[in-house]
Amino acid sequence: MASAVSPATGRELSNPPSDGITNLRFSNHSDHLLVSSWDKSVRLYDASANVLRGEFMHAGPVLDCCFHDDSSGFSAAADNTVRRLVFSSNKEDILGRHDAPVRCVEYSYAAGQLITGSWDKTLKCWDPRGASGQERTLVGTYPQPERVYSLSLVGHRLVVATAGRHVNIYDLRNMSQPEQKRESSLKYQTRCVRCYPNGTGYALSSVEGRVAMEFFDLSEASQAKKYAFKCHRKSEAGRDIVYPVNAIAFHPIYGTFATGGCDGYVNVWDGNNKKRLYQYSKYPTSVAALSFSRDGRLLAVASSYTFEEGPKSNESDAIFVRSVNEIEVKPKPKVYPNPPA
Repeated sequence: MASAVSPATGRELSNPPSDGITNLRFSNHSDHLLVSSWDKSVRLYDASANVLRGEFMHAGPVLDCCFHDDSSGFSAAADNTVRRLVFSSNKEDILGRHDAPVRCVEYSYAAGQLITGSWDKTLKCWDPRGASGQERTLVGTYPQPERVYSLSLVGHRLVVATAGRHVNIYDLRNMSQPEQKRESSLKYQTRCVRCYPNGTGYALSSVEGRVAMEFFDLSEASQAKKYAFKCHRKSEAGRDIVYPVNAIAFHPIYGTFATGGCDGYVNVWDGNNKKRLYQYSKYPTSVAALSFSRDGRLLAVASSYTFEEGPKSNESDAIFVRSVNEIEVKPKPKVYPNPPA
């Protein structure tokens, strides 16, 4: 049953994680999908063929993962370790450590470095080409104002979102201090930050059903373009029920983006025209993570309860891979009224 195709939600991958899914990411080179979980594993799937290609067990829950290339990846774990995973041999080694659980991991192709963010209130940069062992691979440690919750990269730019609604923006070529120190324009805790593919800014989501669209350029004209919008909410008996927005994923071709929330919905937005383009059928439980494939033809959805309402009986954790139709993600051209004759 696991590989049955459901047109509404997409195809469910077989052999899913057995506990909460913390992240999933498509490779930049293929339809391989890397998935991290509270069940202490990182799994590698061929999403097109629905085949589990590899599994890496850790000493504690794995909070994030990313690809290096199609032959290796990295993981961030609650046992404070940063690991390199080698897919061909199914082996892994410890690249280095933080002093608390490691929440985020990103590989920068521009800098050739791995960036990790931890609840120890630091960011660390690593050179994975160095021999194993912390002394040889650690490039630098950079204190943050609070616990790191989310990271995103575009080119040489790095955006760091922490507890306390802080946002630090760095140039990876000069990490001595942030290029900009900002505060989130949303009133509540940050859940996810993702840079625009065109490098001009970032989208940031909160636990209170909102997304902010921000721009790096500090000129008045650029800052006038920023805005925030409400999403992942519903009205019931005259009350507004508001859900955390756990995930943001940008479409690599069109620059539109999908959001996933604890309401079990995935919405697709056109940020430039401030419009919702599409809403997919409801998933069995919270949408914990999202990723578009490199060509934008597939969307991976982690349907996985994120314990926003505490322990309760919940649907089993699942990964759905759906084919994306152009109509769902392509911005609609603006229609201008005909001028009067």
